[in-house]
Amino acid sequence: MSDTRDSTANRAAQFKQWGLEVIAIEANAVGRLERFIDAQFSAACELLLGCHGRVIVIGMGKSGHIGGKIAATLASTGTPAFFVHPGEASHGDLGMITDADIVIAISNSGETDEVLSIAPLIKRRGVKLISMTGKPESQLAQLADVHLCIAVEQEACPLGLAPTSSTTATLVMGDALAVALLHARGFTADDFAMSHPGGSLGRRLLLHIHDVMHRDDRVPVVQAEASLSEALLEMSQKGLGMTAVVNNQQQLLGVFTDGDLRRILDQRLDVHATTIATVMTANPVTITADVLAAQALKIMEDKKINGLIVVDAAQQPIGALNMHDLLRAGVL
Repeated sequence: MSDTRDSTANRAAQFKQWGLEVIAIEANAVGRLERFIDAQFSAACELLLGCHGRVIVIGMGKSGHIGGKIAATLASTGTPAFFVHPGEASHGDLGMITDADIVIAISNSGETDEVLSIAPLIKRRGVKLISMTGKPESQLAQLADVHLCIAVEQEACPLGLAPTSSTTATLVMGDALAVALLHARGFTADDFAMSHPGGSLGRRLLLHIHDVMHRDDRVPVVQAEASLSEALLEMSQKGLGMTAVVNNQQQLLGVFTDGDLRRILDQRLDVHATTIATVMTANPVTITADVLAAQALKIMEDKKINGLIVVDAAQQPIGALNMHDLLRAGVL
């Protein structure tokens, strides 16, 4: 039994060591990419920025998988792009590429047959070609208008066969292109949201306060002269844990919340004789309807509050929301 435990412990230590070695090798490969963020990188960015069509990414095998991710990252950050399999391109999909497009061809060796077979056809059509290879002297690198070097000292695979460090370096170079172009285009969070409408990311970026707030007769509001008991009744009926307090012009003066109620319980106030104006929180934190719901979440977290009154330009309450509303909307 002891031998079994020792064997398991030794294997666990080996797994950890092997994992750390991979991380160290690939981290070194990524760090050395700084050498290749050079004039050729700037030239590639200029070509892509001036593209009036789409960016077509091609690659075989593992390079193809990385190419698909690069195309997706470009497309989601303001550079229209898609992936074309070079094998399929030789059998009709080359028709997807127009004269207005730019092609990024990925091959670590720069000698991948399926990529090289279509590269001359791409060039013949006058389409600009950007290559990403680990060998600047390769055929693909020489054919390209711009070459991005992704050379690595060694693969993390101990056999030196499975693409590991090289695919990581390629992915990082693709991210560098996408983010550089994002900056150049002045791409914003709102732009990003338009291509990510689904899931929690879309909800955080697209939902505004007016999409989630309670409005009209669902907004808890009492006059400043109202009694504490009347305010508590309003809070109970509207169920938001708070009520807005307004003046005769319906402008917001303050807010009274469940937290305020807990703080005054030991004062033994007469709930019928005490006016809400004497116990409310004056000048409360508010928000406008056009603000992103995600910003409301940050405000509530920063201020350690559970609800917000929504006001218009005249400081009149037009809505209200609390943490539960953001949770139901998927913003949390």
